[in-house]
Amino acid sequence: MGRALLVLANDSFRQKAIDWIRRAPFDTRVEFKGPKRTLPQNDRMWAMLTDLSVQLVWHGQRMAPDDWKLVMLDALRRETGEQLRIVPNSDGTGFVNLSTSSSDLSKDEMTALIEIIFAFGAQHGVEWTEPKGKAA
Repeated sequence: MGRALLVLANDSFRQKAIDWIRRAPFDTRVEFKGPKRTLPQNDRMWAMLTDLSVQLVWHGQRMAPDDWKLVMLDALRRETGEQLRIVPNSDGTGFVNLSTSSSDLSKDEMTALIEIIFAFGAQHGVEWTEPKGKAA
């Protein structure tokens, strides 16, 4: 078997997963992840990151929402005790954090990230806006 993904959305998919596990050869890797983040969570995160970008200067710099995302993901990784992967950059003048992807966050991880952003913003006087077309 190559790669496969099942979302356990009903009993039929759950039974299929059980069958695949029973038939899988030894040394097959199985990974279980919580439900993937939702679009409303994603919209809220980007609205909040934009608020940070528009309202804050961080250590003398205005940062884009993408930059704030990396800073907040780093805070999430540190809060959850996940081992950070930091390596020197290509010319040896600084470092790159390799533990910064948000694309695979679960609902619970995204909730924790939004809470971290909210707390950080509250500490720095950020006034939050709502994502366009979304209710709180």
